[in-house]
Amino acid sequence: MSETIRKLSVVDSAFLFAETAECPMHVGSLTIVKLPDGYDGDFYEDFKARIASRLHLAPSLRWKLAQTPFDIDRPSWIEDDQFDLNRHVLRGALPAPHDAATAERLAGWLHAKTLNRARPLWELYVFDGMPDNQAAIYSKMHHALIDGGAGAALTEILYETSATSEPGAAPPPPSRGASKPQDQRDVASSMFAAYAELWRAPYQPGQLGKLELPRSGGTDLASVLLDAAIHQVEWPLRVSANLGEIASAYSAALSNAFKPESIKALDLLSAPSTPLNAAISSERSFAGVTLSMARVKAIAAKAGGKVNDVVLALSSGMLRRYLDDAGALPKKSLTAFVPISAREKGDAELKNQVFGMVVTLATDIDDPKKRLEAIVAGATTAKELANPLRSLVPHFADIPTFGSPMLLQLLALFYGRSGLANSLPPPMNVVVSNIFFSRAPIYIAGAQIEHVYPMSIPVHGQALNITVNGYVDGLDFGLMAAANVVPNVEPLTKMLTDELDDLEHAYGSAA
Repeated sequence: MSETIRKLSVVDSAFLFAETAECPMHVGSLTIVKLPDGYDGDFYEDFKARIASRLHLAPSLRWKLAQTPFDIDRPSWIEDDQFDLNRHVLRGALPAPHDAATAERLAGWLHAKTLNRARPLWELYVFDGMPDNQAAIYSKMHHALIDGGAGAALTEILYETSATSEPGAAPPPPSRGASKPQDQRDVASSMFAAYAELWRAPYQPGQLGKLELPRSGGTDLASVLLDAAIHQVEWPLRVSANLGEIASAYSAALSNAFKPESIKALDLLSAPSTPLNAAISSERSFAGVTLSMARVKAIAAKAGGKVNDVVLALSSGMLRRYLDDAGALPKKSLTAFVPISAREKGDAELKNQVFGMVVTLATDIDDPKKRLEAIVAGATTAKELANPLRSLVPHFADIPTFGSPMLLQLLALFYGRSGLANSLPPPMNVVVSNIFFSRAPIYIAGAQIEHVYPMSIPVHGQALNITVNGYVDGLDFGLMAAANVVPNVEPLTKMLTDELDDLEHAYGSAA
């Protein structure tokens, strides 16, 4: 067996073990590209050759899971010795009329299928032969392997900044030696090395907080038990060395929580029940739409907010229209969970470093201008409550989880099969995520990327997910829904464009 690369973090493995047939835990995108004028090649083959030439720059694409016996602890990533690019980059065929809307429907169907855990957890599908010299690329990658911030970094590795980049321009791959089978004696030597390091650490100034005891790294039962025992000793020592920073973060969070505006906000953040907050099936419905970045920025400037505030307001107005048409708009405002990256600038490590905040969507306010103002105020308060906790993410990203993966899988299955999401009040109504993608055009195999519509994860109790990519001068909205709750999300894209018109009119007339 290949050598262990690294153990999955707590958050990474949570995405893995919370996965069920109804709730696949992968993210992806539907990318629309424009082929060069006069192009007469085979775009699928050119695309695959481009990926092959730079695959060594993204080594995580060759990683597969090495699970522990009985799933008693978090799995590890290992190199796939049988990696075959042809199993991951696939050609798709669009039925007539071969357009983007057809690609969206097919991508939604593909997004409902779980990834094969015996292989690296990603797939790419190329659909060419579209009108106007276009092609579509559907991608999916398990959330255990990547989050939005690392995804943007991976995109920079695999994609091009000009149409003339040559596939062979990447540096040659490093040579890899043959992996050595694990010797059971390594388990004993790891135990003694960890014991020695444990005694040495307290006498090395500043090192206790960064303590990393040696591990066997094996996936057999003896190695897993030993490594878990070492981790049970190591983690509390690291946390104790950082107690001052942890206490300061909690103190700041509590101080913010008892401010009058925060106490008022906490009441607003309890979510009402809506038809969108139900148990879901494995079927998916997907649609994308692009809105003007310049128009959104102009509204944000007039409202004294940010682009993300306007994205929340657009989502709020869309949800108001949808629920009102269904006669199901609650009197209490809906809430949104907004993911926040805990990733430091320049950090491209391929693991999840994310937490989030809950923001009121002010759907109880009819006037678009007043609704956006309420969202700006609510988002400001939510950030003040959440920001002190950002520094805690690294300290608890590696908390001991021995025995919990199996329990998490059983709980996920129980929650889904019991239908509890149909009767329990939701913690929030919808997930809204806004990701900066690129201000400059990006290319792949000589074709210019026109749109990147993100595709994310509906779960039991939140049947609709709204994710946005900021690309060049547009905001590419990807609306992913469970089809048993929202059979067709395409009408929601029209509601988004109408809401932008209404917001622009409200602030234009007030200017």
